[in-house]
Amino acid sequence: MIKTLIKSTRITWASKNANMFLLALTYAYFLGIPINNPFQILGGLILVSALWGALYTLNDLTDLEVDRRDRQKQSRAFIENEVDKKIILLFFGLIVAGVFIISFVAFPSSFTFLMSLMLLNQLVYTLPPIRLKDSNLAPFFSTATNSVLRLASCAVLLGDVFLVPLSVYVFMYLAGMGTYLMYKSRSRDASIVGFMGGGLLLYMLYSGDMNIIQFAVAILPSFLAAVPLYLSLFTNKDYMFRLADILYHQVAMVFFLFCIMVIIF
Repeated sequence: MIKTLIKSTRITWASKNANMFLLALTYAYFLGIPINNPFQILGGLILVSALWGALYTLNDLTDLEVDRRDRQKQSRAFIENEVDKKIILLFFGLIVAGVFIISFVAFPSSFTFLMSLMLLNQLVYTLPPIRLKDSNLAPFFSTATNSVLRLASCAVLLGDVFLVPLSVYVFMYLAGMGTYLMYKSRSRDASIVGFMGGGLLLYMLYSGDMNIIQFAVAILPSFLAAVPLYLSLFTNKDYMFRLADILYHQVAMVFFLFCIMVIIF
């Protein structure tokens, strides 16, 4: 049961948090801003990852019956091994309570506020009666919003949420939306969002809102992982999904963490 609960948190998916923390840290690095709270930043990354682990657990519980009918999701934790719903909810509640208690005591209120938005956004996205996941608004409130909040959560730990240019927040929002649309096999919508994101990326590189090193360090790995995800729209969907998962949630994760440690220490 414990192994099943841990698996439901999708630990390797913390790469999404590490990716956004790394991107925020590159702005402090290139602006020459000293990082005097490296352990707080690492602690923030752990707290955000723990919160998202709990939210993934809740998502797997609320989607259990739907996932049973999806061939691609038969390896989800609660499908492979049944766990009592009360235990799952207790597990979720304990993690969330622990995360917010620590955040309230040891972290800036702005960081706690952003984590509250992550929690609220995901509850509205996942739970009835609203459950945006089942509405046409899903692409706007899933990965897109979450990417922005992850990025901002590190920026406030660095002292200024606008340390990261507004255009970068918009770009990450579009990138997250495009990833969601590719995952849902909405090729036409994904291509439109991708075109918009590409145009914004060119603007950021031209205006200096993002330099080529920031692109290579913080953005390129996720783009490389997105290639098989995009190809899944046209061929061998199962294989391409597995390849994208390995590239981003495992290979890139190691790269992100290494870069984070180099920058903060």
